[in-house]
Amino acid sequence: MAYNYLEKVNNNPKLLKEMSYAELDILAKEVREKLVDTVSKTGGHLASNLGVVELTIAMHRTFDSPKDAFVWDVGHQVYTHKLFTGRYDQFDTLRQDGGISGFPNPEESEHDIFAAGHSGTSVSASYGLSEAKRLKRDDSYTIAVIGDGSFTGGLVYEALNNAGRKQSKIIVVLNDNEMSISSPVGSLAKYLATIRTNRAYYRTKNTALDVLDKLPGGERVHDGLTAVKRAAKDYIYQNNNFFENLGFQYMGPVDGHDIKALCRALEGAKEFDDRPVLLHIQTVKGMGYEPAELDPSQFHGISRFNVLTGKPISMPGKKNYSDTFGEYLCEIAAENDKVCAITAAMSIGTGLEAFSKRYPNRFFDVGIAEEHAVTFSGGLSKGGFIPVFAVYSTFLQRAYDELVHDVSMQNQKVVLAIDRAGFVGEDGRSHQGLLDVAFLRTIPNSVIYSPSSYEELGLQLHKAVDNGGKVVAVRYPRGYEGYLPAGYKAKDEPVSIFGKKTAPVALVTYGSIFSNACVAQEKLLEYGIETKIIKLNRVWPIDELALKEALKADVTLFFEEGIKAGGAGEGFATMLLENKYEGDFAHIAIDNTFVHHAPIKVLEDEFSLSPLKMVEEVLRRV
Repeated sequence: MAYNYLEKVNNNPKLLKEMSYAELDILAKEVREKLVDTVSKTGGHLASNLGVVELTIAMHRTFDSPKDAFVWDVGHQVYTHKLFTGRYDQFDTLRQDGGISGFPNPEESEHDIFAAGHSGTSVSASYGLSEAKRLKRDDSYTIAVIGDGSFTGGLVYEALNNAGRKQSKIIVVLNDNEMSISSPVGSLAKYLATIRTNRAYYRTKNTALDVLDKLPGGERVHDGLTAVKRAAKDYIYQNNNFFENLGFQYMGPVDGHDIKALCRALEGAKEFDDRPVLLHIQTVKGMGYEPAELDPSQFHGISRFNVLTGKPISMPGKKNYSDTFGEYLCEIAAENDKVCAITAAMSIGTGLEAFSKRYPNRFFDVGIAEEHAVTFSGGLSKGGFIPVFAVYSTFLQRAYDELVHDVSMQNQKVVLAIDRAGFVGEDGRSHQGLLDVAFLRTIPNSVIYSPSSYEELGLQLHKAVDNGGKVVAVRYPRGYEGYLPAGYKAKDEPVSIFGKKTAPVALVTYGSIFSNACVAQEKLLEYGIETKIIKLNRVWPIDELALKEALKADVTLFFEEGIKAGGAGEGFATMLLENKYEGDFAHIAIDNTFVHHAPIKVLEDEFSLSPLKMVEEVLRRV
């Protein structure tokens, strides 16, 4: 497929300044075709990227990247930006091992100013960048692009509250694809927005006000006009005045799919040197690809799909860990009317859709606000309920203090259903779930479970709900149940032993990596080496039986799909040391690095957690 305009712009976004608006409209169409075609093969975030095609074109036409810094909130909407900044030829490697990232990555390009992956960070980062520029007497702009969904989190308001107090050259673009304006008022607002986003309007307005202030009595006229204007604007724009109360110049709303209107608005935003600007644009998620427009949630993050139908083409109908969790939680809630489910804007991703419909009074979607979710759960617990907060491992990182102060220290019980624990694959560095065991271990009286099968997930979830503990976590991987040995049976016990207890080599592990250990155990028998697997069903606190069995072995290898520093393996090493273990011990885990994007199997091999690498590790030591 030929992409004539897109190929010209590649690695030279300044060409956008020379193109006519008719040509830019053709370019936007080419970009959408390229996005749909590529993501259908690689998977990725489609709906959000389709929604910001025109905005990205307008930003690159109006500003000079990277001198003018673009900071993208969450960062999953940067595909068009990447196509314009030297990565067109690599775009088919999107999210692939060795290819380009699906998020901003400063290691890839100078145009990717700030790495992102979690929501609500762009205004804070942009404010810091703009202040650094001010201190260096750099008069370039900093543009933060943030979606309305991020405004459900508190960090945005902290940033706006601070940034509004400075005369910084920061422009916040609010990409609103949810809110709407009622028809009669909205029509007037749209008309006035056309005037208010015109660069000439602001120049004329500022000149007129300067003249008025110099005339006798002009100051009183100026103040009176300002009061009338503000009252009218409060009505027309309803509550958008909120941003101006924080010190921002509010502009908009603007049609986010009208390139000319966007360029005019962004040029108008440049006229303000005395305050930061908030430009409100309205877009359609999934714009230009009908399946994504009709079901933007499905196309938020999607695996490979058929372009003609929009249907996924991998693992059709197969149940995963998230689905299984949702089914078990519904069963538990039917038995116990104190059980509540909490999500941070991830009801579909965490498998809670069925729960939300079956038990709407006990389901709480708090928005993208993980910190609030944890403290809110602490309050539910104090009130006599059993909150189950379903959250991706990477997003739980944001709520560490709340877990310490508002749950554990308060002697309250909150169950954490930690999804995407371990490697997540193609989403890369910001989304790998490798830190939860390490930071949860530091919280007094915390309990951590990690199932290796769907059946075990059910057992451990019941145990987490029914039994004691303050912070009780059940962590499970992205995707599907792995290999299980013949005769495997999930057991309600903290430790399971597989193989002869007298075996000279012990493989200690938990969670999904248990499957790899089972394959390695069978392979090692071909070399005449007997091993036993010490499987931690309860990862923390580690049961004495695990220690007892490891002390019998000549070689003990702890394989952990998590960060090495502070991991369960480190705690196990301390236990062995305190009990004067004389054998050969090694802790194989992720050592002091952020893990790049690649298929999970590739990452397991790279970090010596695959069956083959486990076998090699044992053969080196016996």
